[in-house]
Amino acid sequence: MDSKAWGGRFSAATDRAVETFTASIAIDHRLWRHDIRASIAHARMLTSVGLLSESEGESIATGLEQIAEQFAQGKMTFRDDLEDVHMHIEAALIEALGDVGRKLHTARSRNDQVATSLRLWTRDAIDGILERLTALQSAFLSSAKSAGDTILPGYTHLQRAQPVLAAHYFLAHIERFERDRERLMDARKRVNISPLGSAALAGTSLPIDREQVRQDLGFAALSRNSLDAVSDRDFVVETIFALNLIAIHLSSWAEEWILWSSQEFNFIDLPDALCTGSSIMPHKKNPDVLELIRGRTGRVNGSLQTMLMLLKGLPLAYNRDLQEDKPALFDAVDCISGCLDLAALVAEGAKLKTSHIKSQLSYGFLDATTLMEGLILAEVPMRTAHGIVGTLVRAAESLGITLSELPVATLAEAHPALPEIAASRLGVDQALASFQSLGSTAPSRVAAEILRWQDMIQQRQARTNFK
Repeated sequence: MDSKAWGGRFSAATDRAVETFTASIAIDHRLWRHDIRASIAHARMLTSVGLLSESEGESIATGLEQIAEQFAQGKMTFRDDLEDVHMHIEAALIEALGDVGRKLHTARSRNDQVATSLRLWTRDAIDGILERLTALQSAFLSSAKSAGDTILPGYTHLQRAQPVLAAHYFLAHIERFERDRERLMDARKRVNISPLGSAALAGTSLPIDREQVRQDLGFAALSRNSLDAVSDRDFVVETIFALNLIAIHLSSWAEEWILWSSQEFNFIDLPDALCTGSSIMPHKKNPDVLELIRGRTGRVNGSLQTMLMLLKGLPLAYNRDLQEDKPALFDAVDCISGCLDLAALVAEGAKLKTSHIKSQLSYGFLDATTLMEGLILAEVPMRTAHGIVGTLVRAAESLGITLSELPVATLAEAHPALPEIAASRLGVDQALASFQSLGSTAPSRVAAEILRWQDMIQQRQARTNFK
């Protein structure tokens, strides 16, 4: 009963139902590149320390490269009795090389083998998402540069609040995604640790060279405790958590543009090629891409909950529960990758309806706060100034006019300095020109931020990796 890697201890064949239930090849086959890469590095090390001869090491490396070709060409047949991608690769190698192939697993357990492959895969996945985040930031930067002096109503509580440059709005999204990049890059540091050589849980008595393998695979450090190394999936949780915040930010933006594309807002025109129609209503143009981006946030969050519950209460060291880490991680990465790709297309193709936006800027008293701040500069206490302007807003509302249309006498009655202050601060253009604080929507500040982001993104795109 030794047809399986662990079959020697058993007197009966594994039940077919157990093979089907425990097999993970349908999910983890996508680790083949990373498993083969790690196996080649492991074989090189075994050769250098004398556990394999030169000819054996070369045969194993060549055999693994040939197996990689089978996977790449879709010629590998998956079998439940071989359980996972790692055993498929080993079985194929043994079939090709016989006893030489059986030597590859020397000083290695599937526990540290799986952990190594998954870390390599996760590292590559993070790098791919970092590239996608940069592409999305670049799309928003292009929108900021092309927005010119377009002014938008800024909102709090979904109520009109103050005027902001459209460029300032686009830059706000770039800031959000920059924090996402930083979180992923920080998580990457803890992904980029080699567990190979930890074996099943206690290490090995064989004279291996873990440092050689670390360097070969480009890991930044070695794990320091074999028990922890084979059981650790914190790096998966942390990566998925970072992906969750990307999903939250994408969902927030998608919801906003879904509203903005409605007739009620009419702020933005989405590209026809990225929208869909109705099967019954011929006039409809639906923002389905944005709605699905918003909806897939739930799937990414579900992956995080899966991982947190998966790790809850697990004793050291490896437990088979950890096989379930890959569906959660793979789906979260797939969701975010697809959402970022489509988000960049939408951000690049959407156009602000500047004429309509401008025609509606006089509504909502967007200049009320800067009028209040003008009173503060005239040495009126803030709370007093707040009350004065609030009274003026109420008066203007009752008359159906804007603050700038209030009679001069009404302004002077509220405060003697108001007519002069109003002349320089009322109206969205003057209100916006009044801003000056660092990080504000002041035109000069926004122009400087555009240049800063342009330089940062150009440098980032010129690099070939994100380490």
